Amino acid sequence: MDITHLGHASFRLKGKKTAVITDPFDSAMVGIKFPKVTADIITVSHHHHDHDMVSAVAPASDKPPVVFDGPGEYESGGVEVVGIETFHDDKGGSERGKNTVYVIDVDGLYIVHCGDLGHKLTDAQVDMIERADVLMIPVGGHFTIDAKVAAEVVGQLEPSIVIPMHYGTTQLNQKNFSMLAPVSAFLKEMGVENVEPIAKLTVSRDKLPAEMQVVVLE
Repeated sequence: MDITHLGHASFRLKGKKTAVITDPFDSAMVGIKFPKVTADIITVSHHHHDHDMVSAVAPASDKPPVVFDGPGEYESGGVEVVGIETFHDDKGGSERGKNTVYVIDVDGLYIVHCGDLGHKLTDAQVDMIERADVLMIPVGGHFTIDAKVAAEVVGQLEPSIVIPMHYGTTQLNQKNFSMLAPVSAFLKEMGVENVEPIAKLTVSRDKLPAEMQVVVLE
């Protein structure tokens, strides 16, 4: 499977037969132009416009993309998806509402996309996730967990590969996202400060790293 970062919390997962896009965003709000991409499946962690711009994604076939936008068990095109209810803050959703963490099984690889997770996971949530080959986790703080809590969630799930997301960059709309910490804060927490960003991650079930690896995608 090929994984590319489209910006913010959005990724494209290209399996053998099916393409999945997570949390497509509104270009004006985020400050990055959402690329022209296609998908068979779209996952939406919550309905804020930096995560739910479904109309920005073109269909990969003659059928419109299937959209999963909440907790539940789903299947489409050979891809199995489990949505797990969490919160967008650490106060039970009272400040920013609910958030869905998705476990996406593409070609036998379990991709966990945390959306705008706002808290450490409960034991029950960890059990529901069960396995994380690749973990996509917000690290910028303010709207989500920060670098320290993100590192703790990594410890809870013990993934093979960690991909940080939703952090501060100079390309983001500074009016909306200047308060996000850079990815370097998370890398420092993980003890892997010298990580060179790459354009694309190609990974398969039988070629996962023996030791946990932090990957920064451009």
